[in-house]
Formats: sequence, structure tokens, C-alpha cells
Amino acid sequence: MLEHNIIVMGASAGGVEALTYLVKQLPPDLNAAVMIVLHVSSYGMSALPRILSRAGNLPVSHAQDGEAIAHGWIYVAPPDYHLLVERGYLRLTRGPKENRHRPAIDTLFRTAARTYGQQVIAVLLTGMLDDGTAGVMAVKMRGGVAIVQNPDDALYPDMPRNAIENVEDIDHILPLSDIPSTLVTLVNTPMEVEAENPIPDKIEFESKIAQLNLEAVENEADRPGKPSTFGCPDCGGILWEVEEGNLLRLRCRTGHAYSAETLLATQSDKLEDALWIALRALEEKASLSYRMASRMEARNQTLAAQRLKEEAQSAWERSAIIREVLLKFDANTDVD
Repeated sequence: MLEHNIIVMGASAGGVEALTYLVKQLPPDLNAAVMIVLHVSSYGMSALPRILSRAGNLPVSHAQDGEAIAHGWIYVAPPDYHLLVERGYLRLTRGPKENRHRPAIDTLFRTAARTYGQQVIAVLLTGMLDDGTAGVMAVKMRGGVAIVQNPDDALYPDMPRNAIENVEDIDHILPLSDIPSTLVTLVNTPMEVEAENPIPDKIEFESKIAQLNLEAVENEADRPGKPSTFGCPDCGGILWEVEEGNLLRLRCRTGHAYSAETLLATQSDKLEDALWIALRALEEKASLSYRMASRMEARNQTLAAQRLKEEAQSAWERSAIIREVLLKFDANTDVD
């Protein structure tokens, strides 16, 4: 008989409240280890272990590299480190970001699925965009259990909704209030040993990428997917397209990974950056042109001064157009 004794949880916006509620409801004798990724800033310290320790009955700490996995313990990914699951212990790496995040939910879910297969329960909670969808898919491919918060119940419904739309056979779509009891039931119910699904090449490859495995990076012949026409926003390299069911993902040579939706959001950010750079350049050109025109007028160089004034006016007019675009851009852009 096997047990569901590896629980992986992922959350983003609104996640502190959701995770605090879940941890508060878990019993002190939980016969499972819990690993958590919450999207946090790469800078500064995370207070999540302290918050969860005060709320619940289980010990909580930031995971340590090489730390042995113990049942009845909650491990939180520290800022700017991916949390990976190996047989019997945890790994921390500063591998390439996935969906603009490190730690990333997909990385945790994928490595847990690779290592523990049917023993894994994945819980995807509130958040924006779609980190976690590929990870939930990996858990299901290996025979694990997927629990997704009902989008109508989530403070930010994007992450749960994307998983539901793109992953077949999600086991439980539940309001937050029903997830703790479901977890306890699953942990306490032994399951029949079934022939385990083999580890797909994509999961193996992407797990090695997160571990900074140079062999995986260098071996292009085994790289899943096909080259796309898009460049990586992080390093400029070519992105490879990987299709899994309804899900389209992209990963560059060095390992930065994006879902199509996250890539689109990132391109919007890059476009805004480019517009601000163009605005600055035009306004500086206009300012310098006017200053030079004044100097020319002081020297009675009328024609040269007029030409510079015309250039300055043209630059101001173009900068006004970009300002208008930026105002409309800001009004229609969501921020995760």
C-alpha cells in the first residue's frame, strides 16, 4: 500500500491569507510533509514561516539545501531560490526563473511529481497569470492527486482558472474551506499500488534544468519542443515551444521558461520599458535642441537656430504621442 505523504502547495497574490487558513486547519499529527511556494520578492526576508507557525499546529521553516524530508513538517521556499524535491531530501537552487518567478510553483510541483509520483498531492491556490498549471499537469501525468481552489472562491482566480482550463482530470476543485479536510482524508487513506507512469522526458529534462545540470543545457538534440520565432525576454536567446495538451510553454537555451500567457505579459512590460526609453530620448533631444538654438540666436545664426527649434518641436510632438500611449497603456495593464 502507498500513502499520499508529499503535499506541495503553490500560491501567489492573496496567498498569505489562503495558506494561513489551510495551515491553521491541518492537524498536528499530519502524516505527510508539506512544501510551499509563495511568489515573493527576490529581495529581503520572507516572514511566511513565522506567520504560518503562529497560525497552525505544525512546525514551519524555510527549507534548507540538503535537508531531510520529515512528515509533520512544513517547508517554505526561501526568496530567490527554487525548491526542488529529491528522494528523501530537499534541494535549493538559483536556477533560471520560470514564469518570471524564483521560487516557481511549476518547479516544485514538477520535481515532486518526478520523484514521488502517485504519493504527491498538489494544491494550487489563488494567484494571477498561470504559474502552477504545468506543475499540476506533471503531477497528473505521474498519477498524483491535483486539488485546485475554486476560482469563484479565490481572491485572485487566474492561476486556478488556468489550471482547470488546461489540465484534464483535476481531482478536486474546491472552495478553500473544504481543502484541509480533503487533504487529511487523502493522507489517511492508503491507496493500492498501481503500475506507475514512467517519468516523461519533458519532466526529466526540465527538472534537470532547474538543478543547473549543464548536460541538459548543452544537449540540444534531446531538448523538447521546436525553435520558435520569439526571443527570451530575460537573455535574448531563442525560445523553444513545448506543447502539452492545451498548454503552450516556451523555454530558452539557458532555461528561462514561460507560459504563453506569462510571455505575453512580459512582452507588455518590455514594450512599456521601451516606450519610456523612447520618451526620455525625445524629451532630452528637444531640451538640448532648444538650448543649442538659444546659443545660435545669441550669435545671430538665425537659420541654424530655426532648424534646431524645428527639430525640438518635432521631438516634443513625438514625445506627446508616446505619453498618450503610455497613459492608455497604464490604464489597461494588470500587475501581478
